[in-house]
Amino acid sequence: MDPYSKLQQLHDAMANMTKTVESLENNILDTLKENTELKVENKLLREKLDKLNSSHSEPAVKTQSGLESLRQIYKSGYHICNMYYGSHRDPSSDCMFCLDILDNFGEKKNIKKDK
Repeated sequence: MDPYSKLQQLHDAMANMTKTVESLENNILDTLKENTELKVENKLLREKLDKLNSSHSEPAVKTQSGLESLRQIYKSGYHICNMYYGSHRDPSSDCMFCLDILDNFGEKKNIKKDK
């Protein structure tokens, strides 16, 4: 086999490996998104179940619980903003949209209560 054919074979093999790696990356991202969605849904269902089981609950507690849930999701490396919700976030950099939600979540609830 001549050197050019060997090089072409190697190139084809690398192209196939690149496609395989890209496919695996997409599968992992899809799994992470689904996992985040399921965690959020699970959390909401648990809160609804707790609400049904308790005879009384305070709105301030709900707000704080929701805010803490959002903070936990954000700290675990996922977006909570409406632009990128559920997608994986680089933990070394912050998202200004997510931070805006976290900063203003409690303030908006308090403004509504005061009016």
